[in-house]
Amino acid sequence: QVQLVESGGGLVQPGGSLRLSCAASGSIFSIYAMGWYRQAPGKQRELVAGITSGGSTNYEDSVKGRFTISRDNAKNSVYLQMNSLKPEDTAVYYCNADAATVQYPRIRLVYWGQGTQVTVSS
Repeated sequence: QVQLVESGGGLVQPGGSLRLSCAASGSIFSIYAMGWYRQAPGKQRELVAGITSGGSTNYEDSVKGRFTISRDNAKNSVYLQMNSLKPEDTAVYYCNADAATVQYPRIRLVYWGQGTQVTVSS
């Protein structure tokens, strides 16, 4: 199994910044793509940003130029730097990882963290 633990959420004023972190642990054979999703009350979960093992990134249109995703493969971690935050960024943010375990190295599954709340409000 692979466990993902997010940290870094909180309350911030509009225009402020937060940095989310997510660390993967467990019987990891390899981690492929990693990403950040968010889910606001009454809305579906949506992809915010993704990053491949090679470092290629993609972003949801509303966060382009404001958010930056990065990863540290040596630490099995992914990060989301969020700048110029807006009230509409308020949501629970989830980390996910496309990974294979030592026990089943040819089987790739998607794992999810428990989520961290981000609230943007004055």
